[in-house]
Amino acid sequence: MFDLGDLAQSVIAGDVAKSTELTKKALEMGVAPLDIINKGLIAGMEVVGERFKKGDMFVPEVLVAARAMNSGLDLIRPLLAETDIKGLGTVVIGTVKGDLHDIGKNLVAMMMESGGFKVINLGVDVPVEKFVEAVRTHKPQIVGMSALLTTTMLVMRDVVSALKESGLRDSVKVMIGGAPVTADYAKEIGADGYAPDAVSATDLAKKFVAA
Repeated sequence: MFDLGDLAQSVIAGDVAKSTELTKKALEMGVAPLDIINKGLIAGMEVVGERFKKGDMFVPEVLVAARAMNSGLDLIRPLLAETDIKGLGTVVIGTVKGDLHDIGKNLVAMMMESGGFKVINLGVDVPVEKFVEAVRTHKPQIVGMSALLTTTMLVMRDVVSALKESGLRDSVKVMIGGAPVTADYAKEIGADGYAPDAVSATDLAKKFVAA
């Protein structure tokens, strides 16, 4: 009998080699791929998320844990048909034009993925038109924008305006985050929500798709 708790622990510990090894072992022993994902890899990442939220774990540890989770996911993805993965929805995410910070944004993307979302990560220094184009192409439920500079957070307002002008605003929820960003600023520019960290962002995204 394979203990998926051991796999979850390897993710929490950020042990990439062990996570890979245990995922292979679970597959060899005939454990269902979705059980390996949900009860092993994602279960471990959820613990990491909670500890991060409480301040018991920090960004470097979360990134290492996410790497361990992804090492297992990479082995399982080819075995799954698209229909097997009941995703919560699609999120387009990026750091706005003029801003090259990506650790926080990547953390949000990883947490969203481990929470069951398909994430289209546009990277950093993303111009307004690229956000609009991504919404048109991928038809996401959510658009997430990050900024770490007070000068670049103004671009968020431009993206919201451009989505309105393109007739796409009503089809997506817009959420924003980053050091200088606040819930008041989100209201001011017409965004649907603000999240202070990656775990809160994932929780908020889940609320949006459940609504």
